[in-house]
Amino acid sequence: MTKEYKRRFGDRKYARRVRNLKGMEQLNMDLKPNRSVSYVYINQKMDVTNLAKYLEKKKEEGIHITYFHAFLAAIGKTYHLRPRLNYFISNHHLYEHNEVSISFVAKVTFDEHSEEMMTIVPIEEKDNIFTISEKVTNMISQFRDKKVEKEGANSAIDIVGKLPNIIRVPLVNFLKFLDKKGHLPSSLIKDNLYYSSIIVSNLGSIKCGAIHHNMNDFGCCSAVATMGEVRDEEIIDEKGEKHIRKVCEFGINLDERIGDGYYFSKSVHLLQYLFDNPELLEEDSNAQVKIEEIR
Repeated sequence: MTKEYKRRFGDRKYARRVRNLKGMEQLNMDLKPNRSVSYVYINQKMDVTNLAKYLEKKKEEGIHITYFHAFLAAIGKTYHLRPRLNYFISNHHLYEHNEVSISFVAKVTFDEHSEEMMTIVPIEEKDNIFTISEKVTNMISQFRDKKVEKEGANSAIDIVGKLPNIIRVPLVNFLKFLDKKGHLPSSLIKDNLYYSSIIVSNLGSIKCGAIHHNMNDFGCCSAVATMGEVRDEEIIDEKGEKHIRKVCEFGINLDERIGDGYYFSKSVHLLQYLFDNPELLEEDSNAQVKIEEIR
């Protein structure tokens, strides 16, 4: 979260320790200490018909917002309103990120051999679809115009990745140890997508469907989401009538240790509710939405 926390024993510089756990919550971390074997996969077709109309309306008003920008705004708002999604587990302890952030990998140019940059977008409590769209547009433009130098994790990857095996392998193992204990240097956390709240991949931009993406034990990210291509699909309603709706497939991986199925399901329903009512994305990310309104 964006609010400042007073550091306590056990807190990390980027997260605070969550205490007073239920017995099952703690034992679940002990029995399944690794994130890579503790994830559940949700494959969900989201109706984005109303969102498409909203984006078209904004375009007519001279405001250009892409589906990707809208998806980030909706995910960010969902994380602010469903705070347990922003938890992660490390070294048998439960933590909450100090802020909500969404990360993705951006290509500098549109070709197979293009250089890639890890990008993290902080979603602050007062952000909305307009500020988030502006943030992402500016970041991508700077990368592609080569107005920013590589730093943080982006720079470290180029250096460490070129070292010989005899040096690189033990160094990476040492960095993994520091990561587990919460002592990874800040220079390696900056722009490190594994230190965000959720990693996303917009596969629709390459005309691809959503995929099942693996999770990594390194870092503190408890979710990975892929979004497929927005397309028209015939839907049969409760009365048996056929309608053409715009849908987008989402593939979402979540660490099952941070919440139960009911919590995850309500979170997906909230995401769909925001797509059905995109005007809500113009409000602050932490502006409440009545849960009872969600089907």
